[in-house]
Amino acid sequence: MDIFHLIPGQSPRRLERVDELPEEGLLWLDFIRSDHQDWPSIVQPLVNAEIDIEHISDSLNGRHPPFFDGTGDYDMLIFEGLGPSDDPFPLDTRVGVMFLFDRLLVSVREADAPSYTQVQQRLANGRLKCPPTPVLLAQFILDAMVDRYLKVREVLDTRLTALQDDLLDPASPTKQWRPLLAARRVVRRLESLGDAQHEALDAWRRGSRFDWTQSEEVRFRDIVEHVVRVTQHAGNLERDVESAIDLHFAAVGYRTNRIMKLLTVISAIFFPLNFITSLYGMNFEYMPELHWRHGYFLVLGLLASIAAGLLLWFRQRRFF
Repeated sequence: MDIFHLIPGQSPRRLERVDELPEEGLLWLDFIRSDHQDWPSIVQPLVNAEIDIEHISDSLNGRHPPFFDGTGDYDMLIFEGLGPSDDPFPLDTRVGVMFLFDRLLVSVREADAPSYTQVQQRLANGRLKCPPTPVLLAQFILDAMVDRYLKVREVLDTRLTALQDDLLDPASPTKQWRPLLAARRVVRRLESLGDAQHEALDAWRRGSRFDWTQSEEVRFRDIVEHVVRVTQHAGNLERDVESAIDLHFAAVGYRTNRIMKLLTVISAIFFPLNFITSLYGMNFEYMPELHWRHGYFLVLGLLASIAAGLLLWFRQRRFF
């Protein structure tokens, strides 16, 4: 557990322990989910309030989807950020839960959720000013989470573009279907996750027990706008993948039609030739043409003329 005492205009202080809320500023209690299953026993005496048992259960669930709920004593926001890797293949996420009391923010997360550590470092080196309210502190954390989603868009673009080019390249010996479909699942999950996060943020704003300041409203709208951008980008990428797949099958169908058309022309040319040769292949005793001195060469000339005439006729009508 990490304890930070944040006073506006001052540098944050890390505390070893806390028995009560300080007279000024606010506290941030950052719990690692696997190490502090009993975190409510530390928090409840500080705020002199009971935490709902269902909310405690939600906070310990590392697979809970984005969600908001609250009581008259606190807001609870569940948000899903990226894991330690910046590579979205696969899309590895970490669920974090934040409880917002009047002068206290409680975060329950995984040990390898980098957005929380990033905010702590920014506060320590002065890149972020100590916030006056837990709402603004929570927005700092959310902003760090969403910014990491924005950064993976370029990686998604590059990877999907390469896979689509390979799929549409007729000279490519192997079509990378498995990586393309895996990338499509990643994009779909990112789009679904963005929708769920947007709903949770919207529910938080409508159901929050706090009176938000203008700066908090502005930052919140910025976070929502970034979530929407990620969601829309994921939707566009999914449509691009589907278009590439449709174009691939259209190209395959076109090539198949060309082949079938050529085979049909060849069959149409050889049909009368086969008929004539089979006609003279009958074993009747009295067939006058069999005794013609130049009959063989005449039939060959006839076959060649028919083939050339049909070939020219099909060519004029652009059958091939």
